[in-house]
Amino acid sequence: MDFQNRAGSKPGAGALMSHSESNVARRERLRKLALETIDIESDPYFMRNHLGSYECKLCLTLHKNEGSYLSHTQGKKHQANLARRAALEAKDNDNSGPARASTAAPRVKKNVVKIGRPGYKVTKIRDPGSRQFGLLFEITYPEVTDETKPRHRFMSAYEQHVEPPNRQYQYLLFAAEPYETVAFKVQSREVDMRPGKFWSHWDMDTRKFTLQFFFRNPTRSYAGTGANAAASVGHSYINPLNPYLAPPPV
Repeated sequence: MDFQNRAGSKPGAGALMSHSESNVARRERLRKLALETIDIESDPYFMRNHLGSYECKLCLTLHKNEGSYLSHTQGKKHQANLARRAALEAKDNDNSGPARASTAAPRVKKNVVKIGRPGYKVTKIRDPGSRQFGLLFEITYPEVTDETKPRHRFMSAYEQHVEPPNRQYQYLLFAAEPYETVAFKVQSREVDMRPGKFWSHWDMDTRKFTLQFFFRNPTRSYAGTGANAAASVGHSYINPLNPYLAPPPV
């Protein structure tokens, strides 16, 4: 019996190929068949990179040669991604029908020309009852439209890129088109958000935006006497705008 020339036998040996060797031979046959029947240049997901390798833009995989890429296209991952892409395209085509296209309003990108900084006035205030320190901001926007309402927000020192970050300070921003956004540097302390302590008002007649807030008074706890009392002084408040901020020095 001819053991050497049997189907599936390893050339030069008298035994059958192992499982891994048969897989290599099968992939090689599939590669040669695919190269003869498939035009790889017409594949929209096939791409050659600057390193001489090949990439699948659909699956984001890297391949050393064209045969490896073709074997990938017959795999489960590539076929699943093709089915997912076809489903998304079909859904988009259904949603972009004539009825939907007629009712959907096109998005227009606003291109506003800034006309400069608004006028402002900052006043230091103090609550006579609680002795809380606060600030009163008056920002004037004479050229804004009736539909525009100024906005404001607090920003930590690590969000801005104009000055080196300093966790002892935070910034209060005011914005209203077509004016430039202005920022005020204030102490990084907890702001009292209770009614009557924090409020804002937009006067349409005078085009003036007013904002007032107070800082919370730090709560201190004392224990012991002398040096031990001085060492145990601490702040029990947390800044809601930056919870990781360390308390200011006493």
